[in-house]
Amino acid sequence: MREFIVATESNADLSKEYVKENNICVIPHYYTVDIEEYGGDKELTHKEFYDEMRAGKKVGTGASNPAVIHERFTEIAKEGKDILFISFSSALSSGINNIRLGAEEIMEEFPECKIIVIDTLSASVGEAMMVKMALELKADGKTIEETANAINEVVPHLSIVFSVDDLEYLYRGGRLSKTSAVLGSLIQLKPLLKIDAEGKLTAFGKVRGRKKSMQALLDEAESKMGSYKDKQSVVGIMHGDCIEDVEIFKSMITEKFGYTEFMVSNIGPSIGAHSGPGTLGFVYLGETR
Repeated sequence: MREFIVATESNADLSKEYVKENNICVIPHYYTVDIEEYGGDKELTHKEFYDEMRAGKKVGTGASNPAVIHERFTEIAKEGKDILFISFSSALSSGINNIRLGAEEIMEEFPECKIIVIDTLSASVGEAMMVKMALELKADGKTIEETANAINEVVPHLSIVFSVDDLEYLYRGGRLSKTSAVLGSLIQLKPLLKIDAEGKLTAFGKVRGRKKSMQALLDEAESKMGSYKDKQSVVGIMHGDCIEDVEIFKSMITEKFGYTEFMVSNIGPSIGAHSGPGTLGFVYLGETR
């Protein structure tokens, strides 16, 4: 049985320590602050990035670089290893197309190399939780095919619900009118969003105030969990540089569901550029998304 490497891209928001410890191949996505480009070797800390957003700097994002994909995949293929790639939702980025094209090129150049690309239809901690699952299955001796099949079975059930703290960033991204953003901010309106079964962002409600938005996210999750309610070994929390709210959210989750194991991640620039600072989300397994 050939050894395989678990790979993903920077949108999984994995820590550098976790990546190094588990020998994960990470393909960078890129982002800009004003005219300065970052990604790969040149990075801002999450705190620096969100502070730039708070200061009103113009931010943007870009997908993965085909040349970088080819270089990284070639290195792995030359080591005689296969690749299981856990990808960001195809409905939220074109990056997976670059990965698939790169995989095809490498498998033509190295016919003995197998590359399987999984569309998680997810993001951030949701994607990271599938990476974690893949690593655990690999450690248990599962083949690349067995691991991929197990991950694909989880994809329809791994759900993300979240709320943004400031409607201004949805306006900047073209998802909201200026008038709605201003009025919503004045009355502390918090839109409730989720990643649906097709991997797209959809709204499912709106509430007034931060605490109510947290409760609404958990109520939505509870309505979708079904038989998975008592099967969650770990749940995820994603946040846009608002760790104080994370601690409050943890307490609410534990009180409502009894969960005490959390996978917490600060949302990276590639996603945070669209959601903004103060975004808070819950990641869990459910019967449906």
